[in-house]
Amino acid sequence: MEQIGRRTFLATAAALAAGGTGVAQAQADPDGTRVRFVKRPAAATGGGLYTPNRAPLSPTPFLKLPPGAVKARGWLAHQLRLQLDGLCGRYDEISDFLVYDTCGWVHPDRGAWEELPYWLRGYGDLAYVTGDATALAKTERWLAGIVATQQPDGWFGPARLRTSLEGGPDFWPGMPLLSAFRSWYEYSGDDRVLPFMTGYFRLQASQPPEVFNRSWGAFRWGDNIDSVYWLYNRTGEPWLLDLVRKMHSGSADYVSGLPTRHNVNIAQGFREPLQYGLLAGDPALALATYRNYDTVMGQFGQFAGGGFAGDENTRDGFDDPRQGFETCGIVEFMHSFEMLTRFTGDPVWADRCEELAFNSMPAAFDPEQRSIHYITSANSVQLDRTAKLYGQFQNGFAMEAYLPGVHNYRCCPHNYGMGWPYYAEELWLATHDRGLAASMYAASTVTARVAGGHEVTIDHRTDYPFEETIRLTVSTARPVAFPLYLRVPGWCRRPELRVAGRARPVATDGGGYVVVEREWRDGDRVELRLPMRTALRTWTRNHGSVSVDHGPLTFSLAIGESWRRTGGTDTFPEYEVFPETAWNYALDDRHPRLVRRRGPLPANPFTPATAPLELRAGARKLGNWQADPQGVVRELQDSPARTDGPREEVRLIPMGAARLRITSFPVAGRGPGAHEWTLPAFEATASHAEGSFLALYDGRWPSSSADHGIPRFTWWDHLGTEEWVQYDYREPRPLTGCGVYWFDDTGIGRCRVPASWELRWLDGDQWRPVGSPSGYGVARDTVNRVTFSPVTTRSLRLVARLQPGFSAGILEWEVP
Repeated sequence: MEQIGRRTFLATAAALAAGGTGVAQAQADPDGTRVRFVKRPAAATGGGLYTPNRAPLSPTPFLKLPPGAVKARGWLAHQLRLQLDGLCGRYDEISDFLVYDTCGWVHPDRGAWEELPYWLRGYGDLAYVTGDATALAKTERWLAGIVATQQPDGWFGPARLRTSLEGGPDFWPGMPLLSAFRSWYEYSGDDRVLPFMTGYFRLQASQPPEVFNRSWGAFRWGDNIDSVYWLYNRTGEPWLLDLVRKMHSGSADYVSGLPTRHNVNIAQGFREPLQYGLLAGDPALALATYRNYDTVMGQFGQFAGGGFAGDENTRDGFDDPRQGFETCGIVEFMHSFEMLTRFTGDPVWADRCEELAFNSMPAAFDPEQRSIHYITSANSVQLDRTAKLYGQFQNGFAMEAYLPGVHNYRCCPHNYGMGWPYYAEELWLATHDRGLAASMYAASTVTARVAGGHEVTIDHRTDYPFEETIRLTVSTARPVAFPLYLRVPGWCRRPELRVAGRARPVATDGGGYVVVEREWRDGDRVELRLPMRTALRTWTRNHGSVSVDHGPLTFSLAIGESWRRTGGTDTFPEYEVFPETAWNYALDDRHPRLVRRRGPLPANPFTPATAPLELRAGARKLGNWQADPQGVVRELQDSPARTDGPREEVRLIPMGAARLRITSFPVAGRGPGAHEWTLPAFEATASHAEGSFLALYDGRWPSSSADHGIPRFTWWDHLGTEEWVQYDYREPRPLTGCGVYWFDDTGIGRCRVPASWELRWLDGDQWRPVGSPSGYGVARDTVNRVTFSPVTTRSLRLVARLQPGFSAGILEWEVP
């Protein structure tokens, strides 16, 4: 199976962008029911009951229902309640960014940036989908306070943001706030919102082109474009479309490729060409969005869970499943997929949203949603509060422990709140032909207008994704005819449909929509079964590793988890998580066996103790697959991996239930085709470190000492001190010299070549200077080589004396 085969759609992207639908012949029944299957619904003309696109914007197949139209039930309702009672719902109790009396978004003379906009966007929609009175009141108070800050020229919020970017405005943090205002308007009809947004967009329209290509906003104008379309569809002001053209032409160019490596920028920005294409009408723009997705996933998304290796930025050579995906990236990617589902009707985007929602997002926070971590990885065997220095993560701060994270992670705990509320809202969509679409699946009810405006309610009962069957019951005061679209995921090959008690044949060749058209009567029932099979995905481009799927769920090794409370409060605890059982297994089973938990679905199925499904599989231990000295799982090596360990039966649980997990497995092998799994010849340690130890020996030679394009090791922020870094070898090694390429960012930062340095070797338990060194150079932009009298040692240490007031760093330390 290809790496992302069950969710890849690029092979037919050109046909989709041109409007191809793949319509199967409708099946007519005596009771008037017509069943047809479409690969992708097409909206050739504008239509729909929920503010469809005005001309000249292209019509979209699906339309968003107002917040509150969908009510979650079952496990999803429980996740929303946990969020309301947990970090998102009570974050204003501890986050100093969310104090109403001191926040610059309601007191313009004070400072503020993205934190309140991030939080309010998710918190408001959490209020609407739960109907919680306290959250609703708090949301309205914040929005009213922000509206009151608007100036005559349209600016609102912190005054200092007017000139914070090269003397011009920073429009980025206003973008998530506009989303919050849109949801509020759709929920409440507040008549202040439209003039408020109109004034703000007039201000944007008056800006010179260069303003649109600054800082974070340069890569995120797709969010703003969506808000401008939203307002245009309600007011019809033609100048708004000129503003869209201005934003597109002035901001980062996603049409030609990915202009950024930042994971959240990519998650938000990759869709911008397709969004602009709704106005421009050029199919090539839609293809650019598909291509952008394929580009990032093809290189950095070669493991299960739906995300990609972007602990901060994507980095060449850092694409192993031990790399992480930022929590902001998870929820922004989901939001993009939800939008693209509506814009295109392509079911692959809903497939991708479900993959993230079920497999990656639950593990981003502790089971009670009272703490969060910055990075979630497909392979992760220890979640501690230690900064990782061996190349796993780009940032030099601890990213894995579960913390309230007000200042540790800052963006993610404020931003994650939109994940589950948006998912709940987008379970059901209105259609261009005045019907309803079950876009994604979870127990819920939807109340919406169809046909000529008649209101119906559909009750959706299911334990999906932990079961196969979708059960729908229609409630209507009188008979009404409308189309009902039911998404068939790409992993499902033979869906089974029953309508009003009768089996209805469905001819499919993969993902798409079953469309049921009939005159619906009160109590009519629909049952859609989506048979799930257990299958292995082979990640050819990631050492031939495999992951195990059952329907939309990916499964991870069940590792015993030891949770250790390290601080915080009972309301907002801090945790580290350590393994209690072995994790270094290679899979030795092509057909794992499914075991289903007896009894009703637990309220929270995303914990090891409550996981309703598990798989039993044969596996063998790989003795040389070990964690690095900081507890980080080492990179995968080529499969099949040679192992003579006994075959054991291991348990696999849903990925979303496992905070510690191995999800991408090596394949066990024997015989001449198997690869030896090797340990690294040495480890690096230091007196103090910022950056990556791996940078010392990754073989990436710099273009200059100021090269910021490759990883680096530094002793920052130690200034003027004596520091050391050393290589510790597994076996005694003969050494006669080395080469050092110093990092020096004169004119940018405070790292300089050291004042002096020397080499020492470990003789027994004593450190001794090497004999007869040829000279310790400190030249910039070159390799400083030194030879010395031969020694045989387990450890070589470089001792540097830093210049007064400066730190130092190394881009490459080569020891032949």
